[in-house]
Amino acid sequence: MTPRRSAGLLLFRRTERGLEVLLGHMGGPYWTGRGAGAWTVPKGEYGDEEPARDAARREFREELGLDPPDGEEIPLGEVRQAGGKLVTVWAVEADLDPAAAVPGTFRMEWPRGSGRHQEFPELDRVEWMDLDRAREVIVSAQTAFLDRLAEHSG
Repeated sequence: MTPRRSAGLLLFRRTERGLEVLLGHMGGPYWTGRGAGAWTVPKGEYGDEEPARDAARREFREELGLDPPDGEEIPLGEVRQAGGKLVTVWAVEADLDPAAAVPGTFRMEWPRGSGRHQEFPELDRVEWMDLDRAREVIVSAQTAFLDRLAEHSG
């Protein structure tokens, strides 16, 4: 069985305080009120017929409602998350106003077993964070992307 795969873009910018990354807080009822482990690189799943890099750009657009920025795409490799999903990420140096994001939505049965379907945002918040704060809140496996970005930018 092929593991599920996701691809995404990690935006970063250089400030007087150091590197900052753009992360999104996962939307939907499971993540409401959660901090640590509920933030992610904007990313999404893709199939065998789509190259990972193309999926990363498409998912950025779907997750944030904004075109992915132009710029050098720095490969940060892949990680395997706790649930088994393989995540591949590229970093792009760019600035973006989080208030301009218009996150895509998904539908799910909620409450579970109720027969009612509701729509939720893919990401309910988008914020710039310094690397220390990002490490505190990002999905644990994705900290490797922050470390790789820091090494590349160091």
